[in-house]
Amino acid sequence: MEGSDQIRREAVKRLKRKRQFKQQLVSYVLVNAFLIAIWAIGDGGFFWPGFVLAGWGLGLAFSAQRAYGSSKVVTEEQIQHEMDDLRKG
Repeated sequence: MEGSDQIRREAVKRLKRKRQFKQQLVSYVLVNAFLIAIWAIGDGGFFWPGFVLAGWGLGLAFSAQRAYGSSKVVTEEQIQHEMDDLRKG
């Protein structure tokens, strides 16, 4: 069994990844909403914001997988919860 310090470090890393993903998601939504608004106000036509949506969305999907599919410090309670999950798994 892994030491408690090592489990704690892993729990902290996982929490940081989750917080970072949430920040990236907010940026993705706001920036892309702005780009779509510019497209809609303009002549419409070819949907060029799709390139940004697809490219950035792919990177965001990888971030989501890293944050939630595998292993920023928030609270001691959240760290303990992550540590408990690691002990069970």
